[in-house]
Amino acid sequence: MSFSELGLSEKVLAAVADTGYTQPTPIQAQAIPHVLARRDVLGLAQTGTGKTAAFTLPMLTLLEHGRARARMPRTLILEPTRELAAQVEENFTRYGKNHKLNVALLIGGVSFGDQDSKLARGVDVLIATPGRLLDHVERGRLLLSGIEVLVIDEADRMLDMGFIPDIERVCKLVPFTRQTLFFSATMPPEIQRLVSQFLSNPVRVEVSKPASTAATVTHMLVASGREDYDKRDVLRELIRNCEGLQNGIIFCNRKRDVAVLHRSLQKHGFNAVALHGDMDQHARIKALDQFRAGEATLLVASDVAARGLDIPAVSHVFNYDVPHHSEDYVHRVGRTGRAGRAGTAYTLVTHTDAKSVTAIEKLIGNAVPWHGAPLGDAPPASERRERREDGGRLRGKRRVEKEPREARPEREPRAEREPRAEREPRPEREPRAEREPRVAREPRAEREPRPEREPRAERAPRPEREPRREREPRREREAPAGEARASEPRVEAETRAPRPERQERSRRPAREEAPEARPVRRERAPASEPADMSHLPAFLLRPVRVKAG
Repeated sequence: MSFSELGLSEKVLAAVADTGYTQPTPIQAQAIPHVLARRDVLGLAQTGTGKTAAFTLPMLTLLEHGRARARMPRTLILEPTRELAAQVEENFTRYGKNHKLNVALLIGGVSFGDQDSKLARGVDVLIATPGRLLDHVERGRLLLSGIEVLVIDEADRMLDMGFIPDIERVCKLVPFTRQTLFFSATMPPEIQRLVSQFLSNPVRVEVSKPASTAATVTHMLVASGREDYDKRDVLRELIRNCEGLQNGIIFCNRKRDVAVLHRSLQKHGFNAVALHGDMDQHARIKALDQFRAGEATLLVASDVAARGLDIPAVSHVFNYDVPHHSEDYVHRVGRTGRAGRAGTAYTLVTHTDAKSVTAIEKLIGNAVPWHGAPLGDAPPASERRERREDGGRLRGKRRVEKEPREARPEREPRAEREPRAEREPRPEREPRAEREPRVAREPRAEREPRPEREPRAERAPRPEREPRREREPRREREAPAGEARASEPRVEAETRAPRPERQERSRRPAREEAPEARPVRRERAPASEPADMSHLPAFLLRPVRVKAG
């Protein structure tokens, strides 16, 4: 079967012919017709079988009709890692060179400004990681209501590694009538229940049993000690003695081990670069470019590089640590032996990795042979050995059984020593002279008694104080004639206590009313006497509350 029989457009067929591909892989031959028919597809295949092109090529054919609107992409592809997202973008650029399509990449480690400008111009294909995609949605710079096709690549990893809430949120933002495509190398049964939420009557495309490795890859187990320095020594010796080693990827379980192993390999003269999740985007792209261009022979990486990276010329894979999940072994080993090439995968195994190795062999359905002595013949971790290298430095805490030493010749009996001469007795010491008796001290003279003090003279009694004079009662004020206190309530006037009587003041003579009926001003009382305000009405004598400005 050729690509022309799958229903692809002429522009896509011309781009595929330029890349040199003539026949589709099994996953491409089965999945592309269903994608063109607008069916939901669940694709399961080994790594390196062309799953990325299985959804890239039909999407390019579907996108030839229609145009994108600002901030409303037409298709969305979700990837678990930045490297895999960048690789999918390269495939769209390669196969879509005859199309005038706008492709945008939304990943972390890149400024929002450049990504916002691409979204504002309109995007046909949007490739993103879940975290950065939701950041743009929350900022109000992206609308997912125009999505026609939703692709979730490496579906098991996306669902199994904590992306389930993000995936569910994205699926609620896209239209219900979308077309959903799932592609992955493994699909555990517990993940299958979650897949049923996102796909509607999907077509299951399975070209090989799930979690199987390519037949062109040779698997080998290598026994190693438990300590890190033991594993580094075994790995360096294994790399030096590998036949046909062109380049290789070394996988570690932890980011810290990636950095330590990278420094160790460089210290011993190996051309190696590192790749892990804590590196910034520029350093990660630079390391991958050096490895692809052949400038670096070894790539020390964590599982971030094990998912979907397409580096076709990798000859060897070294598992410095046995993966915790048996499915990860399939993805690691899948970096070699791609596109029908031969590859070799070595896995360093310690006594603590027996259960993980058993799970891997059960998953792939084959027993993995040993390279060299099996693990049972290696010294157990409980034994202690000492190993001196590099000028006699102590390099370990465990001891190796040493060869028995030759029996030492018997020593000649020692000659009997002559008895020591008896020592002369010490002369007796003279007795000490008796001390003279101490002179008796004279008794102290008795002190004279103190003279008695004279009694104090009695104080004269204080003179009695004169009683205070009684104050004269205050005089009542007389209200001026002709004025009535209208504002004062009657009840208070009855209940108030009568004021003390005051001395009658001499009233001034009555004023003579002027012919103009203008009252003459009253002379002010001196400052020493209180002002007489008896002539004022009661409502003027009340206190006034003044609000603070």
